[in-house]
Amino acid sequence: MNINIIFLLTYFVWIISEIVLAMTKHSKKTDSESRDKSSLRFLWITIIISIFIGVFIGVKEIGFIEEKSYLISLSGLILIVLGLAVRWTAIFTLKKYFTVDVSIVGNHQIVKRGIYRIIRHPAYTGSLLSFLGLGLSFSNWLSALVIFMPILIAFSYRISVEEKALIEAFGDEYINYRKITKKLIPGIY
Repeated sequence: MNINIIFLLTYFVWIISEIVLAMTKHSKKTDSESRDKSSLRFLWITIIISIFIGVFIGVKEIGFIEEKSYLISLSGLILIVLGLAVRWTAIFTLKKYFTVDVSIVGNHQIVKRGIYRIIRHPAYTGSLLSFLGLGLSFSNWLSALVIFMPILIAFSYRISVEEKALIEAFGDEYINYRKITKKLIPGIY
């Protein structure tokens, strides 16, 4: 199979999975808008603009890395797939507690099993890995930077909003959970 077809199929699966999530995993609660603080909207606007500019730069080959470009592109594809695996593992672990907007559902509990034993936001870790992979898949340092950095900033804002909501809902239980886990990178951050 042609490598370009593999890239396109990977991009397609990723995009479709995010569209399905966006359409099906909104909270039912009316207060989710106030808890979300427009972080979902900010995140999506940042993602769309960053990807548009990053893909344009990648296609125009501004910042193209010629040396070992195939390996860099392949590494990007692997990061996309790894990111999807981490994200979906997190989503399946959370089950009914996963929503695309920041919300606390009825009988909500802090999930501390599986991947959540070591990091608090693995779904975001997975997304960030995929976005970094997208930039690298163009074998382009500028695309990787333009795609990844603004999205990292948007996710950082989102995480701060989410953590405030969780502290508000769970108090000391969540504060203690934060002490024994990292935000995004196991053992590091």
